[in-house]
Parts: sequence; structure tokens; C-alpha cells
Amino acid sequence: MRIGVIQASSQREKNDVLFESVKRAAESHGHEVVNFGVFADSSQEFSYVEIAVCVSLLLSSQALDFVVTGCSSGQGMMLACNSLPGVLCGYTPTPQDAFLFGRINGGNAVSLPLGLNYGWLGEINLEVTLDRLFDGPFGEGYPAHEADRKKRDSMLLKQLNQTAKRGWADIVDEATPELMRKALSYFPVYDYIMDNSADEELKHMMRSHR
Repeated sequence: MRIGVIQASSQREKNDVLFESVKRAAESHGHEVVNFGVFADSSQEFSYVEIAVCVSLLLSSQALDFVVTGCSSGQGMMLACNSLPGVLCGYTPTPQDAFLFGRINGGNAVSLPLGLNYGWLGEINLEVTLDRLFDGPFGEGYPAHEADRKKRDSMLLKQLNQTAKRGWADIVDEATPELMRKALSYFPVYDYIMDNSADEELKHMMRSHR
């Protein structure tokens, strides 16, 4: 998988530890990890809603296969991501949540609480949570004796998620113009999609709404 790391500006100081933790957990399984910030030294401010738009564009364009994201509580980012096209995002505050999301739900994004309950040595929980997320194939079902039912339910959820949401081509003109311009002004995401996506229709939409 090609995995992206991106989080809201409110937790920009956690970007480096988040990126390094994802690399440590994922690269040993053969995954590629790309850091999109928001970087600690960035002067730009991006809310969790604006970053969720970036997450949706990265996944909808198929420039990435998976995104690790977060905000102060993790809840707002999860809700914003799940409101947008192409994203099935889990909230994974603990190693148990991450393991079950990866094995059972098999979505394409997770949101982490990077402020709430982080505390002293919070990076240890972060590292173990990400280890458990990538510890095995996604969507294989768990526990083993219920794997077939779990995989069937997961597929139904993904189909419903896709059916219930309109794509970017259908919603971009109804989205708040300021929100779209802000998200599309974030060059690490914009440039990466332009260089790595084969979806010419989506890229044209992005160029047209900057």
C-alpha cells in the first residue's frame, strides 16, 4: 500500500512522531509512507475539516491507498472524513481498536486522538496502536471462526458507503468555495495528486476550483 500521513494544524507538533511511528509500523510490511504534514514549521493553518477534504481527494484520486490522520480528539477528523467521497475512516484511539478496524472493517483511513489523553509517553500508545493496525492483512475477518460473516458485512458496509455518497464531480459546485480553495492551496497534497493520479477528470476539477 501507499500510505499518507496528514493531520490538522492543531497538532502540527506531533507530525514528526506520527510520521516516524507510521513508517516504523508499515514499512516493515512493505508499505510506502508519504508525509504531507501539516509540518511543525508550517505557517499555514488548516482545520480538521480542511484536512479531511485533502484526505478525500488523496483517496478519491487513487494517488494513495490509505491515510493515517488525526486531530486533537480524533473524533472531528473521523466524522469529517466519513462525510466525504471515497473515505471509510475508523477512530482508533487504542491498539485494540486499530487491530479490529484493520482485520474486520478494512477501511482506507484512520483518525487518531493526538491531543486528548496523549499524556506523558503518549508516543508509546501511538506506536503500539499503529503496530497493531498494520499487523496483518486488512479485511481478513476476526475472530477466525466468524471471518466469513465479518468479511461479508465489511463488503456490504463499503458498498453502502459508496452508494450513499456522491462523488466530487457532483458536489464540488455545492461545496463552500472558500473551503475548496483552502484545501486546494495546500501544495503537498495538490502537487502529489497531480503527479501520481491517473484520474484526469478529478485533476481537472481540482485545477478549476483553486
